[in-house]
Amino acid sequence: MIPLSVLDLSPITTATPGSAALRNSLDLARLADRLGYKRYWVAEHHNLANIASSAPDIMIGQIAAVTRHMRIGAGGVMLPNHAPLMVAERFKVLEALFPGRIDLGLGRAPGTDPVTSYALRARQDARQGDDFLERFEELLMLERGGFPEGHPFRNVRAVPADVPLPPIWLLGSSGYSAELAAAVGMGFSFAHHFSDYDAVSAISSYREHFKPSAELAEPYAILGTAVIAAETDAEAERIGASADLHYARRAKGEYLPLVSPEEAAAYPYAAIDRQRIAQQRTRLIVGGIDSVARRLRALIEATQADELMMTTMVYDHAARRRSYELLAKAFGLTPQS
Repeated sequence: MIPLSVLDLSPITTATPGSAALRNSLDLARLADRLGYKRYWVAEHHNLANIASSAPDIMIGQIAAVTRHMRIGAGGVMLPNHAPLMVAERFKVLEALFPGRIDLGLGRAPGTDPVTSYALRARQDARQGDDFLERFEELLMLERGGFPEGHPFRNVRAVPADVPLPPIWLLGSSGYSAELAAAVGMGFSFAHHFSDYDAVSAISSYREHFKPSAELAEPYAILGTAVIAAETDAEAERIGASADLHYARRAKGEYLPLVSPEEAAAYPYAAIDRQRIAQQRTRLIVGGIDSVARRLRALIEATQADELMMTTMVYDHAARRRSYELLAKAFGLTPQS
């Protein structure tokens, strides 16, 4: 059976402030570890009222410390926000403390609005345009060497120097990201949960163009998807109302904490709101566990993904836990002691 993993954004709700959302992430990670999930990745977002996950490296250390079996990683570190040397050193420290359990997922976007992005980078060198590839190459050269004679970084070593960087994954939501991951011979994680780009095309392109590397001999694709599972279709639809309102508001630039299903059901939706919700529902899988499992299996078959990574953004933490419990049982995960 295909491995299942978790992408956690630490959702903030009207009843759950950011501090509680982070503690909920630790609780969910413990549960996922016991249920037999393969990975647990945390995101990097900034200046959003509905997401508490702003420092993935810190959360990775905390989650790895309270779990035993899963790989823990970043889904991902938004490389434009960080000096490559800092990323290298922080993830070498994590790999030293939790050897063989850390993943370094890298994203091209800043994970925030332009002003906040500038605030994050204000004390870094002012590179122009999309500098992800430049930063990515710098990160690799810090690990592998390769700076030419006379380059100021030629003798810089990311420490602890005796620890390798953990496996690097490139995250993406487009054909370009798929082709880049293939060209450098690294794992690819496709963000189907928010991308309008066709997941089948992205993963097929990645496989077709993949070039083996020292890090990875064969292509490996993770499919990220948004899921809300419950005991019944009716209960899932009730829970999913919070996510529906969140997406409708987000389309208007309103990034607010998730509200209760009752408040979401009472919201005065305009016709355009309902159109946007319907569009998002083509990516968000909501339903009783039997119907959800059928849709997920069809998605896996269509994309030929090697692994499914699911994110569940709902108001109630208990409902989020239950969704992952139901999915683990439906896909036959092996519980861990």
